[in-house]
Amino acid sequence: MTKIMIVNTNTDYFGNSETPTGLWLSELVHFYDEFKNTNVKIDIFNITGGQTPIDPVNLNLLMLDKMTKMYYRNERFMDLLHYCQPIDQAQPENYDTIYFTGGHGVMYDFPENKYIQNAVNIIYNKGGIVSAVCRGIAALLNVIDTNGNYFLQNKKITGFSNIEEVLARRDSLVPFHLQNEIIQRGAIYHFNGIPFTPNLEVEGRLITGQNPQSPSKVAKAVRKHLL
Repeated sequence: MTKIMIVNTNTDYFGNSETPTGLWLSELVHFYDEFKNTNVKIDIFNITGGQTPIDPVNLNLLMLDKMTKMYYRNERFMDLLHYCQPIDQAQPENYDTIYFTGGHGVMYDFPENKYIQNAVNIIYNKGGIVSAVCRGIAALLNVIDTNGNYFLQNKKITGFSNIEEVLARRDSLVPFHLQNEIIQRGAIYHFNGIPFTPNLEVEGRLITGQNPQSPSKVAKAVRKHLL
């Protein structure tokens, strides 16, 4: 059976501020939904296990699209987020794909996590797919490959852009600017010049989406590789 592991954040506030954050739920459900009628098993993890916080901005009426609302109202699905498995208990060698969701919380608990870095290398080196969307690309920033180089070096990639961060009004709250960090790792960064429109980059078995409008594109690209 084909297996995908999805990794979410556990961080619910921007640093020491009183501004809440968390998972951008639509980036999970639009990916998850692509595999609902397939012979693919999906396991959902977060950093410490247990409750996955959801960014309240994603739940307001202007942001909550029809599919995300449907999943948010599904108690069985939401239980998967209330009782997540911790990443340190994952067995990445058993998975064909890893997918990192976004939301600002990941900028705090993804980049330095050794279990994430280990999972990326194990899955990629055995011929699996590494995928991420929006700020979830933060998970890949500090992954070092078997040659001692940044995993992202010389790879085509996208991710949440600086202008989108400004337009999201989180520019002064974030601990770093994802676009700048991607470039500093030696990646070949591409982004759609029209903010908040879907954008996908496929570099072999590395598949990334730019923003919250892109997870379904990531999912379709992953599905094309897997099935």
